[in-house]
Amino acid sequence: MTSPFDLAGRTALVTGGSRGLGAAYVRALHTAGASVVVADLLDDEGTALVDALGPRAAFLHLDVTDEAGWDAVVAGALERFGGIDVLVNNAGIANAAPIEHYSMAKWNAVIAVNLTGTFLGCRAVVPAMADAGGGSIINISSVEGLRGSPGLHGYTAAKFGVRGLTKSLAVELGPRGIRVNSVHPGLILTDMTTRIDPERIDIPLGRAGTPDDVAGTIVFLASDASRFTSGAEFVVDGGMVTGIPHK
Repeated sequence: MTSPFDLAGRTALVTGGSRGLGAAYVRALHTAGASVVVADLLDDEGTALVDALGPRAAFLHLDVTDEAGWDAVVAGALERFGGIDVLVNNAGIANAAPIEHYSMAKWNAVIAVNLTGTFLGCRAVVPAMADAGGGSIINISSVEGLRGSPGLHGYTAAKFGVRGLTKSLAVELGPRGIRVNSVHPGLILTDMTTRIDPERIDIPLGRAGTPDDVAGTIVFLASDASRFTSGAEFVVDGGMVTGIPHK
């Protein structure tokens, strides 16, 4: 009997897939049987990753804020593997400053990558998914898409926006067989979070997460195990946003 988590014969496109959380998603999807397209600005890291994975993986250069770039990546994925069954909108950046020092440059940069990039990705893959009879779009938000944090004004706004975009797309695309869900990681140990001291964060499970702690949720949402799940929010944070912070 085939496992409902089996992704053999499917193709997943992961943005920001060259390292960190994105690379963990790529490896997990590949292990589950999917062919994987790594789309990223980091050419060397992305190429090394797909070389290690073998013929069911391909690297395509992508700036997620570039409309034409998205069209080229979708065309490349279709040419290489024949379809796109799963999109993981993972690419993201973060910046912070007190509001009176939060510049338009900071705001525009984080909104462009984290929110507009997600919108462009969703829009770009819909025709291919609809023609194939459906698919799964997984938008990576954050616990900051569920709460406010000082200084992270653009990041928080973008991640709330990703959460909202996920809801509208789930309603619109459901009749076309396309599921859309959001994932909200908490403090995960990556290059982006090296300056955060886990000891200062109240996490009921007692530790910060690792990329592999989130990757299982991605495989679940990509697979038939979640076939009746759409428009939902999956919080992967060790209970952080559920608990009451200590003073």
